[in-house]
This record gives sequence, C-alpha cells and structure tokens, in this order.
Amino acid sequence: MPFGPDVARAGAPEVQRPAWPVWTAAFLASALVLGGVLFGFVVALDPFGLRVRAGVPARPLMDLNQRYMYPQLVRSGAFDSGVLGTSTMRLLDPAILSRSIGGHFANLAMNAATPWEQVQMADLFARTIKAPKAVIWGLDLTWCEGDATAPAKRLTPRPFPPWLYDDASWADAPRQLNLTTLEISARLLAHRLGYLPARIRGDGYEVFTPPEASYDLARARSHLYADNHGLAPDLTPLSPPAPVSETERQGWRFPALAWLDEALSLFPADTSKLIVLPPTHVVARPREGTVAAQRYNACKAALHGLAARQRATIVDYAHGSAVTQIDENYWDPLHFRLPIARRVEADLATVSHGEALAPDGAAWVSRPPR
Repeated sequence: MPFGPDVARAGAPEVQRPAWPVWTAAFLASALVLGGVLFGFVVALDPFGLRVRAGVPARPLMDLNQRYMYPQLVRSGAFDSGVLGTSTMRLLDPAILSRSIGGHFANLAMNAATPWEQVQMADLFARTIKAPKAVIWGLDLTWCEGDATAPAKRLTPRPFPPWLYDDASWADAPRQLNLTTLEISARLLAHRLGYLPARIRGDGYEVFTPPEASYDLARARSHLYADNHGLAPDLTPLSPPAPVSETERQGWRFPALAWLDEALSLFPADTSKLIVLPPTHVVARPREGTVAAQRYNACKAALHGLAARQRATIVDYAHGSAVTQIDENYWDPLHFRLPIARRVEADLATVSHGEALAPDGAAWVSRPPR
C-alpha cells in the first residue's frame, strides 16, 4: 500500500534551522536600541553646548580639554571680552579683569594652543559677539617660528574639534557619540544631581598650577634648569653679539603674524586690543646676543608694526626684569605663580585706563599712534 505524504513526512528526519540569524538579528536590534539610548543621553545633556546660543547659558564645564569646552562660552553671548593665548595666560582671572577693566571677560586661553588654534577661537569670538569690548591676546615664542603656519604645526596631540568653531548645529550631534563624550555627559549629570563640582569655572578660569602653599623653590629650580643639569645657565648677553649676515637677516620670516593681523582686523575699531608678551622666566627665551635672540627681536619689531596698523597696545614682559629673573616667581620656565598673575592683571588694568605703569621696567608698553 503506497504511503501518503503525511506518512512520508512523519518518517523523515526533522531539519533544524540554524539559530545564528535569530541571534544576529537580536544582537543588532539590541545594539541599535542601546546606541539610540546613549545618543539620546548625550544629546539631552549636550556637554559641549551645541544648543547654546546668545541668551542660553553655557553648560557647566566638566572636562579639562578647553578646546571642546570653551566655544560654548563664546556662543552664549555672556561675555563681551576675552583672554586668548596658551597656558601662560590662563592664570589671569576674568572676574578680576572684569572689575578692573570693565566689561565681562572670559578666559579662553588653552593649554599649548598653537597659533592656528588661537586664531580659530579669535575668529569665533569676533563673528559671534556683536560688540566685543576688549581682547587680551598673549603671544608666546611659537608665533615667531618660521614654520608656525605649516600644516604639521596647526594641531597638537590634543584633539581639536573644528565643527565647534563654525556654525555648530544639530548636524554635528553624531560627532559626539564616543566614549569620551559619554563620560563627560555622565559627569554633567552627576553635577546636575549635586555629586560633582564643575572642572573649570563658568568663565573659563582655572588655577591649574599646584597650591601656593606647596611651593618648593628647590623643586621649582629643578624644573627651571632641567635643560642645564639643574644649574642656572650663563645668561649674560653675548658681547659682541653673534654675527648675522644681512642676507640671513632679510630671510627671516614670521608667517603666523599674518594670521594675527587678519584675526585682529575682524574686531571693530572700538574694541580694545591688548597684545601681551607674557612674563616667562628668562631661561625660556634665547640668550641675548645669540642669533636666536636677534631673530626674536626682529619678530618683536614686526609685531610692533602690526600693532600700529591694528591700533593695538603691546604690553611686553619678555625681557630681563625683576619679574622674569627671579626664580621664586615661577613653577617652571613658562608658568608664573599667582602673585605674578595678580601683578599682570593690575598692569593690564592700568594700561587699559591709559595710565603709566610702575617704573620698575617689568613691562614695556607700546601704544598705537594717535
């Protein structure tokens, strides 16, 4: 008797379907859901202030990478004056400057910021603030390097987000989905709940140097003279100065000053422009009379011409003085202590009000022609 189809199927071995497509689909679905939740978490917290515009307060600054944190301070419109530069300017307290000079200052200086990075911040500030009152721009030796504008010199190992310096918008939100931003968002949530303080004050100010009570002169000198086996080098000016041919002198170029010139031209004519050569220790600059020192002096001369065109005032601490020659004023060759920061703030206020500085020669002032 022939078997029917039902009998044939009953006698055949059962075929097992593979489970991996089900597991793969479940994994992908879970990943999409988790990614969506994390993305929504970041967008809701908005740690870099993509939604910040004039009149909208900046988010609490919960990360130490100023390159990501500071653009929102500018876009908030809460500050009409700014401090630009590197860590050699970061100890200037914007609250003190606001009281002594006037306006509402933010400190927008960034650790090891290259000239290119500083120009991005200046450009954002000039484009965003309708009536900037004052800009104080600290210039380190990097501005005088012959290759300062080379592509390799534009960035440092610290990440820099160009998208936060243009017209930041919702289109930039996907750039934030990474572990670092998730961590900062979690810190921001903890701050909102009262568990963590802000990492940087709301106007960009941070005392990043060790506590003054812990200052140790011997340790500071070990940093100051690390390049000379811990011993103070001979810094007496070369006499006579090292010979430099006219051909070599004519070949000196300072290309980053063109960036500075263009950036300063973006600010209105009535914006007060102070260019500061910060008070670094004398060991941080080339010895007087050397070829390097002569080149730096040529850069200064070019800077004076630029300042005259831009109607900017130069406050120059970059020379030997009672401020720059005293070891006790410094933690290392570049970073002065808080009492020197207070001195610089007072000097800048005095210069801003058109008054004469103390006659100790610590700062040389060059005002624009009337």
